[in-house]
Amino acid sequence: MELFEVGCAIIHKNGKLLIAQRHLQDSFGGYWEFPGGKREQGETIEECLAREAVEELGIRIHPERLLCNRMHGAPERRISLFFFFCRWVSGEPRAIDCKDFKWVSREDIRHYTLLPGDLEVLEDLILHWEEYFKT
Repeated sequence: MELFEVGCAIIHKNGKLLIAQRHLQDSFGGYWEFPGGKREQGETIEECLAREAVEELGIRIHPERLLCNRMHGAPERRISLFFFFCRWVSGEPRAIDCKDFKWVSREDIRHYTLLPGDLEVLEDLILHWEEYFKT
């Protein structure tokens, strides 16, 4: 069985969350997701998230705390998803290694088709929005 560890960045700014759209030729092409990606050999999930934010969107973030870890996938290929609350540090997002990106509000985020692994976490975020994203 293959096991991949993937970091998923929950980046909140000015009342909105940052989501990225997958390239059409990728698996789940066109779906939206929390920015992030696969952890490389020798790096922590936090380092992975920081690297992926620069590579995908050209921004600097600081992973602050783990929200949850979820297993996803089929028996032959499991994906361990680590969802981290991340502080936006600098840079304006650009679609570098993604099709598009959006800052979305609590009210609008359900209009985007998120990856299956992100959906259950999304419901938790919506339910606890005020608690998680105190301004």
